[in-house]
Amino acid sequence: MSATVHEVLNPATEDLVRTVDLVGVEETDAAIARAVEVGPVWRGLAPADRGRLLRRFGQAVDDHLEELARLEVANAGHTIGNARWEAGNVRDVLTYYSAAPERLIGQQIPVAGGVDVTFAEPLGVVGIIVPWNFPMPIAAWGFAPALAAGNTVVLKPAELTPLTAIRLGELALDAGLPPGVFTVIPGAGAVVGQRFVTHPAVRKVCFTGSTAVGQQIMRGAADQVKRITLELGGKSANIVFADSDLERAAQSAPYGVFDNAGQDCCARSRILVQASVYDRFLELLQPAVQGVKVIAPETADAEMGPLISANQHARVSSYVEGDSVDVAFRGSAPQGPGFWYPPTVVLPKSTQDRIWREEVFGPVVSVLPFTDEADAIAKANDTDYGLSGSIWTRDLGRALRMSRAVEAGNLSVNSHSSVRYSTPFGGFKRSGLGRELGPDALSAFTETKNVFFSEE
Repeated sequence: MSATVHEVLNPATEDLVRTVDLVGVEETDAAIARAVEVGPVWRGLAPADRGRLLRRFGQAVDDHLEELARLEVANAGHTIGNARWEAGNVRDVLTYYSAAPERLIGQQIPVAGGVDVTFAEPLGVVGIIVPWNFPMPIAAWGFAPALAAGNTVVLKPAELTPLTAIRLGELALDAGLPPGVFTVIPGAGAVVGQRFVTHPAVRKVCFTGSTAVGQQIMRGAADQVKRITLELGGKSANIVFADSDLERAAQSAPYGVFDNAGQDCCARSRILVQASVYDRFLELLQPAVQGVKVIAPETADAEMGPLISANQHARVSSYVEGDSVDVAFRGSAPQGPGFWYPPTVVLPKSTQDRIWREEVFGPVVSVLPFTDEADAIAKANDTDYGLSGSIWTRDLGRALRMSRAVEAGNLSVNSHSSVRYSTPFGGFKRSGLGRELGPDALSAFTETKNVFFSEE
């Protein structure tokens, strides 16, 4: 029996999309047991066959790309353009890692008296906990390499946004993955997610979400010395030097923070501008912000949709609405139903202001001046987080110096790019632990076994 029923709302209209049964501990244990049972079958497949099934899974996603995108628009309020990219990213990540089973190679290490080799062995059952801000791609970043490495996966989507994950689970079965290899179970984090942490058969937990919850998972995983990957919060800096292409930096800045209504751990929500061009940058930034198209997300040219929920709207508002916050200017947002919030630019009084230091997770960006490279580095690194960031300069030497000095896992020079499936992604400090994506992701889902063969 399901523990409870959750009403999935369209955040743009507040209309009911669907009701979803949330599972309890008993159903979670049953899913884990199935994953354990089918584990030997999955890891025992020939590598080429496992890769072929992952490619078929990717093709099934591609065949249903528009369906998945429309589902995400209704469930998460993502713009249709973003949602199509996200469904395509799931396809691409599956295709990328479908080549991995045949490349999961070890080493032959020279030793005396025999031959020494290493094997990359799957961990077993992997529990993946997915957030509500990017339900499709973040799910794939976990399950694709985990499956490729020979693990079985039980995935818990966020309560607010379970619909695309449920559909991906169905498509996996349609593609021919054996039942129990990849199972999606919607449920509360305190129930299903916590059971991933405490169940001894779950050998790894992948979590994307808040730093506070990530710390709880880390503490719980210590009891069983359980492997974890944590992708947590961010408060990333966008550093603009006077020698940069100022018009381009200002024009692109809104898209570095307001994508997905700012509900992005990579959002460049702190803009640092060299003092000599600070006023000019703000002049250029205002029309760029006010030009962001915040309209119904299913509209073809929509650039920003609503916040995910009433609770998130209240949280974002709490950072901005008050006499102590200096709002420089805002963009526009629809009136009426939906959890809409306009793109907003604020001018903190210092680096100690709450809005400068805490992750708002909404379409709000703070702007402060800096004097020189040393000041920019000090201000950029004065945070508990270190996930992403951008550096704008025409000086190659400066770009290299700043890239080495800024404490963040993913940096872009003269752009706001953060994530490519072929390159590693993850954060410094309280932004997380471990890396996802790229060619080395499978190492996070395997154990290295060393074997010595005596020649005697």
